[in-house]
Formats: sequence, structure tokens, C-alpha cells
Amino acid sequence: MSNEVTCTQSKFGKADLYTMKNANGMEVQIMNYGGIIKSIKVPDQNGKFDDVVLGYDVFEDYLSDKSFFGALVGRYANRIAKGQFEIEGTTYQLAQNSGTNNLHGGENGFHKQFWTVEKTSAEDGFVYLFLKYKSADMEEGFPGNLEVQVNYILTPDNELAIYFRATTDKATHCNLTSHSYFNLAGAGNGNVLGHILKINAHAYTPVDENLIPRGIESVKNTPFDFSKLALIGSRIDKENEQLKITKGYDHNYVLDNPGDMETGLTADAIIAKVIDPESGRTMEVKSTEPGVQLYTANFLDIEKGKDGKRYGKHGGFCLETQHFPDSPNQPDFPTTLLMPDELYETITSYKFGVR
Repeated sequence: MSNEVTCTQSKFGKADLYTMKNANGMEVQIMNYGGIIKSIKVPDQNGKFDDVVLGYDVFEDYLSDKSFFGALVGRYANRIAKGQFEIEGTTYQLAQNSGTNNLHGGENGFHKQFWTVEKTSAEDGFVYLFLKYKSADMEEGFPGNLEVQVNYILTPDNELAIYFRATTDKATHCNLTSHSYFNLAGAGNGNVLGHILKINAHAYTPVDENLIPRGIESVKNTPFDFSKLALIGSRIDKENEQLKITKGYDHNYVLDNPGDMETGLTADAIIAKVIDPESGRTMEVKSTEPGVQLYTANFLDIEKGKDGKRYGKHGGFCLETQHFPDSPNQPDFPTTLLMPDELYETITSYKFGVR
């Protein structure tokens, strides 16, 4: 194994592809198109490397993708009811691209944009890729010119950190996330129902028939309780009103103890842990966000993913760190309103290991 730490550039269709490698051999590939994480290759308990995120081998498949594989999502991750919100007496109408809701910023949100690469470097065991994007006033219906910076940092400890920063010149709503689908057995290697999951949350936001939160409720004595390690698939088929609505998990969790930007992502900021018993791979998630969306790919049906493998129902899971869905219309939720004199700043990391 080479102990060289590198960040190299190549072409991938119309996109530039950046390959980040640390001294342990962990490799992360990221496109300037959509800021998409194309691959993450990490070892299992026997030292065998596999790609653990879902995606495609052909660039054009990302252009037509509807699943948000690996993408940076904005201006607003998750759903906004009726695609509407009001700021200072003005109502803004967004695209209704998911039923009556706005989902993940609209049809041509951040996931469909080419980002500018501001910097790449590899030094002191770390690998850096800095991206930026300017979202113009009223792009996809959102007010304000929003200047966004996203920094990907690969550490010597097999941790991929994603730092988000944004400023605006007009009051707007901002809620950014990364939307990778993980399968710790390897992309396309079966479903994730046998993965073991823990989420450090004792409450979640149940949804109505339009998938919009209807408040905050305890997870106690429900299939949504992952406050202790449990199989993802152990209760997914349970007769439950919420699981019937979403055909699996597609819910936001109210995190018990997320980190904060002042202290950074300390050990106390772990918000979730996932284990694949077969490969022995583990993933720990840390974040400064107040919520995380657990999504179990309930409608996934991709005939040809990487290496020609099929991605079926529950073929991956997402842990999308975020503010809560529909926060612009729910004053009891943590606010997503960003003012011109404020800085939007958040960080999430995914650390890979073995049991």
C-alpha cells in the first residue's frame, strides 16, 4: 500500500473528477458537477477495498439521475410544503417537484450545477477539495444572491468531513446537505436491511400523507427507536401508520446532542453509527446539524449502477444531516432563515472503520 497522500484531477464526461487518497489507501472521488461524491473506497475486516456509495460508471447517467446520488443538495434539503414560504410579508413560490412539495431545492438545484473548484491540496496527511457556487437571486424561486462554499476534507483517520458555508445579500432560507446512498457491503451488493444502526435521537418528526412533518414525537415504543443498536430491517415491515406512508424509513430525527461550530466535531458529536456485520465495515457520523434524515431507498430501482450492478429497493441508506423539513413554515422548528449579516456554517463527517 502506498503511503502517498494525493489529490489528482481527471475527466469524467463533461465533469472534472477529483480523486483524493490518504496514506491508508482510502479513496474518495468527487465531481465538480453537483459536488457529487462518486465513490468512497474503504477496506473491510480482511483489508479488501470496496466502493460503499451508490452511483454510476457513466457521466450521462448522473445528468438524468432522479435519486440525488452523492450530490450536494440546496438551497433547501428535504421538503417545503406546497413549495411556498413567506419572508417579511412576501410569499415566494418554488417548484413543486415532488407532489405538491418542493424537494431538495427544485428541478435544477445545487445537484444539477457545475461548481467552481477553488482549491485542491494534499498536506500533512490531509487532502482538501474546496468548491464554491453562487446561486443568483430568485434562482429556483429563492430570494437573495447566495454565496456557497463547500470544503471536502479527507483525514488520516479515514474520515471525510464536509464543511458548508454560505452568505446572502437578502433574507432567504438555507438548508444544505450531502446526499450519498451508502451500502457498507459495497454498492450493488444486496440490500442494507442487515446493517446495524444507532441514531442518537429520542424524538423524530412524523409526517402526514404529503410527507410534511406534523410536529415532534418520541421514538419510544415505535419502530423508529434506534437509540440503541438495531437492525435496519428488524421493524421496517411492521404494521405502522408512518411506515405505510413512506414504505420504509424516510424520516427526520431530532438529534440529542449534535456538535457546534465553536467546539467542532468532538467525540460527543457522534450522531449515528452503522455496522455491516458481513464485511465488518463501520461508519460513524458526526454533525453540527440539529437533525438527520434516515432514508432507506424505499423506491430505488436502478437497472445499471456501478459495474453493471442493479440497485433495488433498500439497496442503500442515507443519513442526510440537516435542519428539519418544512422549517420555513413551522415556527416551532429550528429556523433556517439566513439574514444578510449572518453566516450559515455547518460541518458533517463520515468516519469509516472495521469492527
